[in-house]
Amino acid sequence: MDHPPAIPVAAPSQHHVLTLLRRAPRWTVLTGAGISTDSGIPDYRDAAGAWKRSAPVSFQDFMGHASTRQRYWARSLAGWPVFSQARPNAAHQALAQLEARGPAHSTITQNVDGLHQRAGSRRVIDLHGRLDQLVCMGCGQRSARGDFQARLLAANPAWQHRHAPVAPDGDADLSEVDFSRFSVPPCPLCGGILKPDVVFYGENVPRPRVDDAMQRLAESELLLIVGSSLMVYSGLRFVHAAKQLGLPVVAINLGATRADAQLDGKWQAACAPALEDLAALL
Repeated sequence: MDHPPAIPVAAPSQHHVLTLLRRAPRWTVLTGAGISTDSGIPDYRDAAGAWKRSAPVSFQDFMGHASTRQRYWARSLAGWPVFSQARPNAAHQALAQLEARGPAHSTITQNVDGLHQRAGSRRVIDLHGRLDQLVCMGCGQRSARGDFQARLLAANPAWQHRHAPVAPDGDADLSEVDFSRFSVPPCPLCGGILKPDVVFYGENVPRPRVDDAMQRLAESELLLIVGSSLMVYSGLRFVHAAKQLGLPVVAINLGATRADAQLDGKWQAACAPALEDLAALL
């Protein structure tokens, strides 16, 4: 008779998380920015949960002020080449393996980079949307962000060689720059405002998307959080829902999370080595 491999000697917290994971045959995984840092996409917060940079643009500012849209798209023009070339890292690949083997039943990601799908994960809900898509706020037409890059460059040729450190939302940390002459092309169909097809701060996650994620959670035996501080409610709500369902909640995260007091176990580790260990053990 075959026996599962023994859990290696580890810190008590790590051992406890591994034990809970092995007892649950089907997990929902909630991922945050920490899982993509090894792909060259920075995260938002430090180990204590504080912002590392200014907060991202809000929906109200983006829609209400042309100057905000100029600043956003100028920064995005500089940051998109790096963001679009990011590739899945070992954490994404290990999670795809865990999905293929069964335990990682579904992944709900707060990230907008599409790296889970590129790594081979199939049951993914992009909670906050995808940065590689645009949506017109006038007619609702969706289009590819890569195509819009060419339009931005054609309208702003002097910006072609600007470089700056990439930021978490695919834009760049451009400072002390005059954005007033930056030209933002409108929707080619209706002339409306083009916006990344992502949920900005101050904007609600579409209800059907939340309902789908909650259904996946209800079909699971455990919630595993990976690389998220849970400082925004859109992610924290799944911890609350899991507790209401009576499901254990465990986390793999280097820093503090907003739900630390509600966790049944926490493995304080970088995402990639921890998930690689899980894929090897389970």
